[in-house]
Amino acid sequence: MRIGELARRTGVSERSLRYYEQQGLMTAERTPGGHREYGEGAVDRVIRIQELYAAGLCSEKIAQLLPCMRDSDGGPSRTANGKLVSDLTVERERIDRMIADLLRSREVLDEVIEAASVPAE
Repeated sequence: MRIGELARRTGVSERSLRYYEQQGLMTAERTPGGHREYGEGAVDRVIRIQELYAAGLCSEKIAQLLPCMRDSDGGPSRTANGKLVSDLTVERERIDRMIADLLRSREVLDEVIEAASVPAE
């Protein structure tokens, strides 16, 4: 599929897809006319990249992590090394802290909503 179709199917801009290629996160074949051609697996790859960005990982970490994941289901392959595991453990701890912060914020909002919902006497 061409870059426009991949962008449409994934909701990711063509500019972002070109950036992913520049960062080594994905590859495309080239037609004789120089147009990018992506295989069907590119849809899963882009979705995976988006999930990892949403988790707060930078493109360098994502580039290290992607070879350790299967695109079709995001499950692990057996290619991770000890350094990557250590780095990802740090990332996971960061995400856990973010989740805890968000849960605290939600509790505060719940308290404010509850207090504001009590009819004034």
